[in-house]
Amino acid sequence: MDHLDGMRVFIAVAEAGGFAPAARSLRQSPPAVTRAIAALEERIGARLLHRTTRTVRLTESGARFLVDAKRILSELEEAEATAAGAHAEPRGQLAVTAPLLFGKMHVAPVVLDFLDRFPMVSARTLFVDRVVDLMDEGIDIAVRIAELPDSALSAVRVGEVRRVVCATPEFLSEHGTPQVPRDLDGFDCIGFQSGAAPAGWVFPSQTGTRTETVRPRMRLLVNNADVAVAAALAGHGIVRVLSYQVAEEVRQGRLRVLLSEHEPSAIPVHLVHLEGRRAAARVRAFVDFASQQLRATLAEM
Repeated sequence: MDHLDGMRVFIAVAEAGGFAPAARSLRQSPPAVTRAIAALEERIGARLLHRTTRTVRLTESGARFLVDAKRILSELEEAEATAAGAHAEPRGQLAVTAPLLFGKMHVAPVVLDFLDRFPMVSARTLFVDRVVDLMDEGIDIAVRIAELPDSALSAVRVGEVRRVVCATPEFLSEHGTPQVPRDLDGFDCIGFQSGAAPAGWVFPSQTGTRTETVRPRMRLLVNNADVAVAAALAGHGIVRVLSYQVAEEVRQGRLRVLLSEHEPSAIPVHLVHLEGRRAAARVRAFVDFASQQLRATLAEM
């Protein structure tokens, strides 16, 4: 059995969770599957699977190899399709990551539209509020809301978002409206972050040459933007979030943006991926497809 067949058997065992079900799906005998895995582990020089009488699970090396094996076989299938003249039709699995709320609100609809457009593509999404390593976690494309450091990643800018301070009209009617950032010291505010200590809200100074940090009274500190926005809508205080997180509420008049003339510089939004022009056709197609839709969406915010 060659390297690629060994990879296919390994993927089947990992996905089926056992040698017998993998053997049935591959239409091979269980001993043949067992020999193929043993040969693969011997060639690699690492244990890929923990085996007991009842369960089979991936080792740490096996989990990493599974991601690489799926990518290699997917790229091989695409290369074969290209050689056969089918390069115009993207195919294979596409893995996309984005910040949790932005992914739910704006990336998931794009992925679904893309799957409708390209029926030979399947997709996997990972929406989390952390920076995902594309190589380590087998991700093709990431949405990054940040200034990008220099790296080997290819990036396409699709827009920008702002840091906005907002509250309900009812809250402002009852408590007043801050005119400058330091006025926030007199208001109940809502903060969200992952750390334990509340962070200050940084604003550019009036001269624009330095910044000032305001540390308002945080009556509520949460680690989820959805909760922070919900608390503001319920009238519990002033919140500072990214513009896309409250775009609909602002359009409907349920929240009012404050201190807009004191906002920091906007934050760019990029689609990033590995490989550049050598990326798989499904990756290039998704970047083209998603960049158009996300540019239109972000331009409205």
